Amino acid sequence: MSLIRDLAEQIIAAHRNDELCIPIPQFTPSNPPPRIDNEAATDHYELAGALAAIHMGFIESDAKVLGKAWSRMAQGDGGFNAQKWPNRPEHFDLLPWTRNMNPNAFAECPTRLGLYGVMPDADWVKRMVDAELPTVQLRFKSDDRSKIRKQIKEAVAASKDSKTLLFINDYWEQAIDAGAYGVHLGQEDIATANLDQIRTAGLRLGLSTHGYAEMAYADRFCPSYIAMGAVFPTNLKMMPTAPQGLGRLYQYAKLMSHYPLVAIGGIDEGSIHAVSKSGVGSVAVVRAITQAKDPRAAIKHLQELMQ
Repeated sequence: MSLIRDLAEQIIAAHRNDELCIPIPQFTPSNPPPRIDNEAATDHYELAGALAAIHMGFIESDAKVLGKAWSRMAQGDGGFNAQKWPNRPEHFDLLPWTRNMNPNAFAECPTRLGLYGVMPDADWVKRMVDAELPTVQLRFKSDDRSKIRKQIKEAVAASKDSKTLLFINDYWEQAIDAGAYGVHLGQEDIATANLDQIRTAGLRLGLSTHGYAEMAYADRFCPSYIAMGAVFPTNLKMMPTAPQGLGRLYQYAKLMSHYPLVAIGGIDEGSIHAVSKSGVGSVAVVRAITQAKDPRAAIKHLQELMQ
C-alpha cells in the first residue's frame, strides 16, 4: 500500500498547479475518502491513479475511470510518469476512429458550433435567429404540454431557412414532430428517451457531461456533439458535480477532440476567451445575452472574444 500511496502523492504533486484540484476535499475521520477497491483493480497504477484523483477532488465515479486510464497509459508508455496526465482516447478505452463506421452514430453537426445561446422561450429564439446567432437551444420549462408544443413549433418555424441551428432541450418527441434540427439531453434523460427514434428521425443529438465517467458513457451513443461542464458556477440548474474549472476543461477537450465540443456552465464575457482557447468549438451562454442591455451588441462582443 505504501507504493500505491507514494505513486498517488507523485501524481498530486506533479499536477497541483494545473487547476485540476477543484475543489481539494478536506477528509476527516468523520468524512473519510471513498474506499479504493483493491480487488477490482488490475495493477498498482490503477489504484494510485484513483487514489490521487479522489484527493484532487474528483468524484468517485470519475476517480475509478481515471485510475483505469492511468493504468492503460503506464502500460502503453512502458512505465509510470507522474508528470503526464491521461488525455488520449486509448487511455479511456475510447475508439474515435470507429465513429464513421458505426451505424448507430447520430447525424453529424458542424465541428465548430460557435457561440451557442441557451434561450428560455421562442421569442428569444426568434431574436437570436434575427441576430444570426449560429446555434441556439430552446430551454423552455413547463408542465403544460400544449404550451411546450406551441413554443417548440414557434421556435422551429423561426429558425427554418435561417443560418441558425436549433436544438430543443429535453422534449425530444415534440422536437421530432416539429422537425427541429436537433435535441439536447442531460445524462438523466438518456435512459428514458427513445434514442433510436431520435436517430431514425435524423435529428442531431447533444449530450451534457460533467466529468470523465459521463463522457465515457456518452461516447457509447455516438452523439452529434458533447457538452462539457459546468465550467463555472451556474444557477441554471442543479449540477451533479462541483464546477470543473478551466484546467479540467482543457484536459476534457483534448480527450474528446474527435467530437464537436460545447463548453457549458457560468460562462460570461470575462471568461469566454479563456474557455475558447481550450479547444472546444462552441461556448454556451445564457445570461451573457439575456441580461445584456443590448443583446445584439453582446453577441457581437462575445464572438469577438472567442477569436
